Amino acid sequence: MTQATKEREDGFGEIAPREDDDSRLVALMLRAREDDETAFRELVEATEDRVYGTIVKMLGGLEGAEDLAQKVYLRIWQARKRYEPTAKFSTWMFSITRRLVLNERRGRGRRSAVFYDPRPEEKPHEIVSGHSPVTDAAAGELAQAIDAALEELPEEQRTALVLRRYEEMPYEEIAAVLDTTVPAVKSLLFRARENLRGKLKAWL
Repeated sequence: MTQATKEREDGFGEIAPREDDDSRLVALMLRAREDDETAFRELVEATEDRVYGTIVKMLGGLEGAEDLAQKVYLRIWQARKRYEPTAKFSTWMFSITRRLVLNERRGRGRRSAVFYDPRPEEKPHEIVSGHSPVTDAAAGELAQAIDAALEELPEEQRTALVLRRYEEMPYEEIAAVLDTTVPAVKSLLFRARENLRGKLKAWL
């Protein structure tokens, strides 16, 4: 097995960045900047799943994620007059998301993270047909193990990995969100993957 194949199979290797409809999001935000509430609602509908999912991964569970997602959009609406399309909209949006998540985690202090075990009907990506209950249970345990391992990563490593792995962001955009350089992002991702592999070695 080649190293590239192994990275694809264990889920922490390189991926091709996702092409998104950034021009549409920018157009909607520019309309929202002119107090177009319909455009803003369309913007929320187009991005809310991404924002919510990213918050859940960054927080380590569902606790507080919905309220935080609402705060992200409130912050975006409040900042609409200052918005300038100098970067991809998703970069600007996730910069706001990251700051709010960081504030939330700091506010929680030393409280233990709450990890969410979704009910079967709440697992949208679960493939039921062709899988035995044992296989499905093992997949659920692995998902929990990954969430727990992500929670233990340092904040910048966790953010970089979530944006790269789940949002499929290119290095340049992650660097903008984290206010750092592309080489620093690559270093963060390398350390994050190594840390996860160590924490999940029983599963790999």
